[in-house]
Amino acid sequence: MVILRQRRATGEEYHELLQEFMNAVKQNYGEKVLVQFEDFANHNAFDLLAKYSKSHLVFNDDIQGTASVVLAGLLAALKMIGGGLVDQTYLFLGAGEAGTGIAELIALEMSKHTELPVDDCRKKIWLVDSKGLLVESRKESLQHFKKPFAHEHEELKTLLEAVQSIKPTVLIGTSGVGKTFTQEVIEAMASFNEKPVIFSLSNPTSHSECTAEEAYTWSKGTAVFASGSPFDPVEYEGKTYVPGQSNNAYVFPGFGLGVVISGAIRVHDDMLLAASEALAEEATQENFDKGLIFPPFTNIRKISASIAAKVAAKAYDLGLASRLPRPDDLFKYAESCMYTPLYRSYR
Repeated sequence: MVILRQRRATGEEYHELLQEFMNAVKQNYGEKVLVQFEDFANHNAFDLLAKYSKSHLVFNDDIQGTASVVLAGLLAALKMIGGGLVDQTYLFLGAGEAGTGIAELIALEMSKHTELPVDDCRKKIWLVDSKGLLVESRKESLQHFKKPFAHEHEELKTLLEAVQSIKPTVLIGTSGVGKTFTQEVIEAMASFNEKPVIFSLSNPTSHSECTAEEAYTWSKGTAVFASGSPFDPVEYEGKTYVPGQSNNAYVFPGFGLGVVISGAIRVHDDMLLAASEALAEEATQENFDKGLIFPPFTNIRKISASIAAKVAAKAYDLGLASRLPRPDDLFKYAESCMYTPLYRSYR
């Protein structure tokens, strides 16, 4: 192994390198090669996705995959708490690529089902970053991807102040900072919500905004909880609660398969919404009775095929699919294209 000891490329050199790579990939493998961006820093991730989504088939799992899974969890949670997406008020702790990506997809889904402008839907969504609540008076100093979520409000420095003032029905943590959903925060959520939705999405476990036990105990068993890290079931006052894990592995394999089997030439936001809706449909009443908003991961092959079929269908509907003719049964076609890890015995 050769170690190249030099500083990483930045600025114009960095963008020229990416441009050369993206052009070469497309030239060598064609219009339908899917490029997945993974673990890019915030300041690069959004710019690269915005730039290449217009000319290449690209997908950023940290922004789009995370958002799609969380939206699916919210759609499933609504079956437990009642109401629609537009009836909720959302507060995020964390305004990086995960937080703003999720927020934007929620706004798009709201707009799709209500025909409200996306800008109006964004006003239901509030974000807190390291300096406090994103508000209009801070707008000039904010990174461009945060600006759409800076609304008219007094400046607030802490999450607890934001919870008490905004009174969200949904609290989502993407901060990467552990123990930030304190007892006071969760008790406040439970004080004005019959069933507060609390998603503690940061991982690993040490970075989780709160544990499943804390969420259920401090909310007196009323929380609808999901996390990014795995947590064991929690026993509280004689009832067992099973926390859901918002894992990107629910979406990105099926999403990628749907893109590939349809021969899609671009990724459209509606394809991400289709993936979210497909995943939410896989959660059953049996899951909800346990407090579980995501289907069991043991069913991942069926879940992935369902997502692939819905994503492919949307690609065909949008005129972005190139694999013709369209298969009669996209679910069965997706299953037939999946890799099956069975090996012949030679002994």
